[in-house]
Amino acid sequence: MLRTRLKEALAAAMKARDTIAVATLRLILAALKDRDIAARGKGNLAGIPDEAILDLLQSMIRQRHESIDLYRIGERLDLAQKEAAEIEVIQRFLPAQMDDAEVESAVGETVADLKATSLKDMGRTMAALKERYAGRMDFAKASALVKQQLT
Repeated sequence: MLRTRLKEALAAAMKARDTIAVATLRLILAALKDRDIAARGKGNLAGIPDEAILDLLQSMIRQRHESIDLYRIGERLDLAQKEAAEIEVIQRFLPAQMDDAEVESAVGETVADLKATSLKDMGRTMAALKERYAGRMDFAKASALVKQQLT
């Protein structure tokens, strides 16, 4: 379970005195706790599932990429490097990411499987991709490919 791996990694990082990993893992666990609390309000007492944790990790990576871009524009390379180090820590918990060719192939297969023909089918196609490739696919790229194939 991903939640357990995160807690174990925090303990190991604390023992190793890896300050970046400790800080990043604490941020992840805090965000996870916030999502768990929100899920309890909806009747889910066990917390969010691993797929939702993977989504959380991917959104944290996206946020850090945006921050890196802004820090580079502002010539704050020290902060950009810190964000890049945090991305490396977060990526340890994601499955291997699909390359562009694999994403393109997966999108083509899914469009064919669902017999999607127009932009009206985009939501259904993206939902199927998220179900099949959670945590392994960059859905921003996939969305652009789906849109391209359906128009």
